[in-house]
Amino acid sequence: MERRVSRRPRQMRLSARHVAYLQPADISEDMPAPPEGLYAATDADHRANIAALMEQIEDPGEIWFFAYGSLIWKPACEFVEMRNGLVRGWHRSFCLGWNNRWRGSDENPGLMLALDRGGSCKGVAYRLPSDRVEDNLVRLFEREMAWLPSAFPPRWVNVQSGDHRIKALTFCIDRHSGRYVSGLSEAEIADVLSRAVGSRGSMAEYLFATVDHLERMGIHDPHLWRLQHLVAERIEAAYEADR
Repeated sequence: MERRVSRRPRQMRLSARHVAYLQPADISEDMPAPPEGLYAATDADHRANIAALMEQIEDPGEIWFFAYGSLIWKPACEFVEMRNGLVRGWHRSFCLGWNNRWRGSDENPGLMLALDRGGSCKGVAYRLPSDRVEDNLVRLFEREMAWLPSAFPPRWVNVQSGDHRIKALTFCIDRHSGRYVSGLSEAEIADVLSRAVGSRGSMAEYLFATVDHLERMGIHDPHLWRLQHLVAERIEAAYEADR
């Protein structure tokens, strides 16, 4: 069963037109070599992490994961139900850096979303099929934790969805990680997102897809809404000023 909340979204300034200016020469899903100090995770690594997480909950009958960014529009694994939900104590933040492979380069590295401490976050909870939990979690971890040790390791959070309280896995930034980025203004984040392009696309595309899907599901994030406006403004100034 799926529970979808779909509404006519408000008009974004950032659009497919802006994203088209920042397409990489070649799109590739190939896994690049890990940065120095990290190693490529194995299937055994993922299954060991899953086993340790399962030991932390009393009833593993229903397993959910909570999506706050690209997992909303590219879930990476099977699911049998989805619900809008609220997580308290964590907020969505462009705090995972610096990405110089998938959506960034050495010249213009990107910033990815993770959950950081404080505030709250509205997102989407997905329930995994009960007979294929481990295999689907492996697929999820292959996507989110391709390299170890992870800068945003999985943890259990409580998701409030209407009258339902759901315990779900999600990915929260490790503030002690060298990849934790904080203290940037919205203007500085917009500068990064309007320039960074890597083998899987641009940060502008990542932002556009995330905000578009959130809005279609009735979730309005004021911070991301301001960022999409600022990023569109910067791309227009860079590529359309002489038109």
